[in-house]
Amino acid sequence: MARQFFVGGNFKLNGSKASIKEIVERLNNAQLSKNTEVAICPPAIYLDYAASLVTAPTVSVGAQNSYTKASGAFTGENSVEMIKDVGAKWVILGHSERRTYFHEDDKIVADKTKFALDSGLGVILCIGETLEEKKAGITLDVVKRQLDAVIAEVKDWTNVVIAYEPVWAIGTGLAATPEDAQEIHASIREYLVAKLGASVAAATRILYGGSANGSNAVTFKDKADVDGFLVGGASLKPEFVDIINSRD
Repeated sequence: MARQFFVGGNFKLNGSKASIKEIVERLNNAQLSKNTEVAICPPAIYLDYAASLVTAPTVSVGAQNSYTKASGAFTGENSVEMIKDVGAKWVILGHSERRTYFHEDDKIVADKTKFALDSGLGVILCIGETLEEKKAGITLDVVKRQLDAVIAEVKDWTNVVIAYEPVWAIGTGLAATPEDAQEIHASIREYLVAKLGASVAAATRILYGGSANGSNAVTFKDKADVDGFLVGGASLKPEFVDIINSRD
């Protein structure tokens, strides 16, 4: 069965009620591909608001982070149940900014992923290497290590979407070529075959998360193992519609 194209929009620490209303209304009014699943991920404080505005049938809302406890004395955290309660269906976990700025290691990411999945939330699981790791030629070692931590905890991968984000390409203007992305995505899928079996590997979507935009998204069209994009800054702009429709 063909994997459904998936485009995630990570708003990061950006947005206001006015800008999020504008973004969601643009999606609601656009002619979006019926074949593309879309998840927009605004800051947590706007999750409820964004979910209340979405009418486009292919668009859902996701969080940018979640915690490993359902409730309790964990000041500043957002629980999976709260995220679901306001209408969100996805959460981004393991993003390089969480790993770098907030010191979330592979085990923390794995624990968060397991808890979110067990609690009924879909997970956009981010993996990828830094510029130093790329230069050292250890890209595959890094992504395998990151995946291994999650594989040790998660047995059912039905609701996992992997996002490969070459950290060196985020916000730098640098980008992997479509051929580069296809090569690493194919290697990730081969690793999933070895670790989880051919059927799971064939069904799991692998997104490219390295500065996709409205002009370059279409160049990935014929790459068999690139199943969509996790989009950063471009998800805040009108070109996000072009990225969503880039497979048509």
